[in-house]
Amino acid sequence: MGVMAYPLRYALADLALALSRVSHDPAAVQSTAARAAADMIGDGAGVQLLRDDGRYDSITYHHIDDERSASMSRVLDHVDQLPDDDFSTALAASRRPLVLAGDGVEPLAGEEHEIHSAVLCPVIVDNTYAGYLVLTRETPGSFYSTAEVELARDIAGELALACSSARALERLRASEERYRRVLETIPEGVLQLDDDGVVTYANEPIGVVLGMPRSQLVGVSLRGFLNDQGQKELNRRINECREGRSTVGGTRLMRADGSQRTVRISMMPLMGDHGEFTGVVCMVTDTTDHIDARGLKRQLDHLRRLDSLGQLIGGISHDFNNLLTVVGGSAEMITASAEQDSQHHRLATDILEAVGTGRSLTHQLLAFGRSDGNRPEIIPIPDLLTDVQSLFSRTLGEHIGLDLAFGPDVWAVRAERGPLEQALVNLAANARDAMLHGGMLRVAAMNEVVEPGKGPEGMPAGKLVHIVITDTGVGMTDEVRQRALEPFFTTRPTAAGLGLATTAGIVQGIGGHIELESEPRMGTTVHLYLPAAEEKPASATGRQGAPTVIGRVLIVEDQPEVAQLVQRLIEPAGYAITVATDTLQAVSLVAAGQHPDLLITDVVMPTMTGPELANALRTHRPDLPVLYMSGYTAASLGPQLHLDDNSMLIEKPFTRSTLLAAIRTLAGTQPSSAPNDTATAK
Repeated sequence: MGVMAYPLRYALADLALALSRVSHDPAAVQSTAARAAADMIGDGAGVQLLRDDGRYDSITYHHIDDERSASMSRVLDHVDQLPDDDFSTALAASRRPLVLAGDGVEPLAGEEHEIHSAVLCPVIVDNTYAGYLVLTRETPGSFYSTAEVELARDIAGELALACSSARALERLRASEERYRRVLETIPEGVLQLDDDGVVTYANEPIGVVLGMPRSQLVGVSLRGFLNDQGQKELNRRINECREGRSTVGGTRLMRADGSQRTVRISMMPLMGDHGEFTGVVCMVTDTTDHIDARGLKRQLDHLRRLDSLGQLIGGISHDFNNLLTVVGGSAEMITASAEQDSQHHRLATDILEAVGTGRSLTHQLLAFGRSDGNRPEIIPIPDLLTDVQSLFSRTLGEHIGLDLAFGPDVWAVRAERGPLEQALVNLAANARDAMLHGGMLRVAAMNEVVEPGKGPEGMPAGKLVHIVITDTGVGMTDEVRQRALEPFFTTRPTAAGLGLATTAGIVQGIGGHIELESEPRMGTTVHLYLPAAEEKPASATGRQGAPTVIGRVLIVEDQPEVAQLVQRLIEPAGYAITVATDTLQAVSLVAAGQHPDLLITDVVMPTMTGPELANALRTHRPDLPVLYMSGYTAASLGPQLHLDDNSMLIEKPFTRSTLLAAIRTLAGTQPSSAPNDTATAK
């Protein structure tokens, strides 16, 4: 091969170029590869690939003697067969060429066709067996040299790349067609503008809004449909998009016939291949017909009824509590004077239990109908959830498990502690009633930042504490879910229907937002979004003291600044951290006796990759959890990264909350051993 190396290299390059030119045509790809293999290696070559249904497609075969091509093709074809024969299973399992000679060729073609040697090379597309390249020779005593087998393997590799490209192109075409259909069928108008506000694309609905056929809109400036104020607003918004920000706002458009429409326009920047600003895409919603007096009147009437209801409930609850105080006090006096096992004592105890139930109900009523004059305080969420844990357990009973997940870095909120605890307990009680035969309640809290206009309607913007309460209960139908927050709506004949309404009132009273997710038999998830407090409570530091150390973490990252960032992000959570900027150094540290409870490592690094490092460290710590970091997605890393049950990938860039959440998901909150010190290895 020494003399042939350069010509073959050029031949392979020519093959790659030829395949790329026909990558849009799968039949041409196979024909080009078969012809090249026959010409470069001889005598005949064929390509047999799997269809989407998992069976072989027709073979594409070429022989240097054209008269032999058709008959050999019929002999070798496995069309419509499953890849479960000995050759296919061996190729799929080993992913290496099979070299056949002498009697070993008979199963391929039988005795009558005088094939004396053959090579089968697997074609691996996107890390999956996709078929094979077959080479045949008919000269008695012929064989394939090692160099020829390697060349066949290279041709199969070029074929695999071409097939992968063809699949990617097909997926891209399908994706583009799908998004084109979406743009053409959604009711909202869509405009694409260049950086000067001139229309470069318009869908059908925007033509209806503007009163012009969309074919005539391309090349026209949007400024022609705006008054002076609207044009200034458009300039400002395009400039915001030029700086990378999206904008949402209302304006009035003048249609071609002179009439006006009120619209809401969302504008997002469009970037070129090199990150340069090329224009904006606009989503235009006609809101004219939505802003009508009848709709506003219905809303106003509803608000008035709710306000009256709140005042009435507050007054009744106040008086009812006075009555309960008298009843409860009298019952307590009876229990104090009656004998322990007497009938009077038992009756008084029953009265006290009923008073307790009544008190819970009136607390809910008061929380729903309470007036101003509250005394809010700054409440650290970790403290709140820790405090209500016992309340949750008592509410749920022994047949329902409780899982609390939150980090010490969750922001505090400003609210009345009592009502907020009541809101959470109400949700726990609702979950309990949905899990009569047992189940699991999961409560998680995390930090989120919502940009103005980005969240659902009614959600506040800014720094929010997101509390998620998930049960494994019976769930709700869509009709029930939509009414579940209404006062007095209930599906249980013995309930007052105030639990969720009360919770919603408490959450909205502190400027928060509540959302329900539920499906029948799939459980219910309640999302609470609470505005984070502007200031941290003075007592928080004193209460928490030094962070609790919960495990040793080894960070391996060849970029020192990234390694230091990760260290700074997780150090306040109490982890004992060792940083290594070289993989060999990390291996040496563990081999010398360091025992990390968690490895956080980059995937692509010099010397060895993250997965190779993980395998090396797991020879010392077989159960070591591994959190991979990468600027690549899992899909683009491909076979370089295999995630097992004890490993996860977090994509850069990431936030502190997502990093800590990933660590908790992977390694839990309990350490394998109690660390005593921190170290930093540069």
